[in-house]
Amino acid sequence: MEMTNRSQHYPSILHVEFGSLSDYMEENETNSTTGERDSLDCLQIRIPQELFLALGLISLVENILVVLAIIKNRNLHSPMYYFICCLAVSDMLVSVSNVVETIFMLLNDHGLMDVHPGMLRHLDNIIDMMICSSVVSSLSFLCTIAADRYITIFYALRYHSIMTTQRAVTIIVVVWLASITSSILFIVYHTDNAVIVCLVTFFCTTLVFNAVLYLHMFILAHVHSRRIVAFHKSRRQSTSMKGAMTLTILLGVFIICWGPFFLHLILILTCPTSPFCNCFFRNFNLFLILIICNSLIDPLIYAYRSQELRKTLQELVLCSWCLGA
Repeated sequence: MEMTNRSQHYPSILHVEFGSLSDYMEENETNSTTGERDSLDCLQIRIPQELFLALGLISLVENILVVLAIIKNRNLHSPMYYFICCLAVSDMLVSVSNVVETIFMLLNDHGLMDVHPGMLRHLDNIIDMMICSSVVSSLSFLCTIAADRYITIFYALRYHSIMTTQRAVTIIVVVWLASITSSILFIVYHTDNAVIVCLVTFFCTTLVFNAVLYLHMFILAHVHSRRIVAFHKSRRQSTSMKGAMTLTILLGVFIICWGPFFLHLILILTCPTSPFCNCFFRNFNLFLILIICNSLIDPLIYAYRSQELRKTLQELVLCSWCLGA
């Protein structure tokens, strides 16, 4: 049984078996945006497939532009922007999986495609693996960026010897290998509740790690800045704190957008048959929209908080417009 059922023809993201939930999710189609109440007096928000497709495409274009901007501008070739680039790639995984799945659904709904069930299962496995990889890699890179900002603020004079390009690349490779490996294991053992426990535990652990790191940064940064009297070093301190603030915003948006999804997982473990929980489960498509919105909002945060990145993005958009004209 799939966790989500965005149409009655296709399984969806993170297909985990939940037994008794099938009766409640079977009718969770997305053919209108109106809210409906069922026999349990549950308000169910129905979302059209076209909205999933539109948001997915916009998010995909935005994150591709971020990656291209970081590659193009040599001033952005630093460990922090390498990590931000990887975070954009993680968001792209969500966008690509959403676009592919939605296109298959729309083609099937309009009678333009008749796909063999076996192929659907393989497609579902690939989509689920991409989503799992995105979750793990996004959380990991948020932690990595937080650690990078921490080193920049409290070990400013030793930063370039601590966070070398070689070490940054090694961290990136390790994170992606761990993300892909864990996503494969999650798909193979998707019938085991341990998968959900691992995801929720990882989510909570990374949040605590980031919260402790940011709290320490913001409490002690002011004290630390008093010890740095040279103008260029003070400027570096200000830039570092701006980077820390940017990542704080990113983390806050991530919690808001992914929080309902992880709450869904927690409720599956704690109250799968409760009427209240079942009402919550029926709006899972709304939580998927929030996840896609996270991938859409992140590039806007990069552009707003970084003048250098914003300038490069503007150049890319203008070049694309001129070539198109």
